[in-house]
Amino acid sequence: MINRVVLIGRLTRDVELRYTQSGTAVGTFSLAVNRQFTNQAGEREADFINAVIWRKAAENFANFTGKGALVAVEGRLQTRNYENNQGQRVYVTEVVVDNFSLLESRAESDKRRAQNGTSEPSNNGGGFSAPSDNSFSGVDPFASANQNSNTQSTATNEAANPFAASGKTEIDISDDDLPF
Repeated sequence: MINRVVLIGRLTRDVELRYTQSGTAVGTFSLAVNRQFTNQAGEREADFINAVIWRKAAENFANFTGKGALVAVEGRLQTRNYENNQGQRVYVTEVVVDNFSLLESRAESDKRRAQNGTSEPSNNGGGFSAPSDNSFSGVDPFASANQNSNTQSTATNEAANPFAASGKTEIDISDDDLPF
């Protein structure tokens, strides 16, 4: 059986980051995802989808995103229920996020905040500042402490890249090379 969800949308609010009694981080948020069609008025409607993310990924997601951020999330759909204070059964359907991608640069995020009148700086948790062009100047902010494995993986990536040593900025591709 398959239960996979992939969504691309904008955060409707900042991620609400909390911690369980055992110290596990959990973040909840809602994504506004545009529908593929327009309504009778010619406007594109959106669905608002609740999601939850756990552990270190939750902390990173909360630190590097904010209201309005364009993100992609991947996970599974989950339905749960509980009894509220009035004794009513409440059903909740949400995406449990396994993986996420930030789809806009920090500069775009800051520009959008400025246009919306929000003057707060990007929430970068711990002082890490990602450059606006998404280049990390050879520094991986999420790298493990094992420098040897990082050096080996960099060397492997460079060896696997057939265009790394050519020095060319353009690649000649004929129509016969295209798969479509």
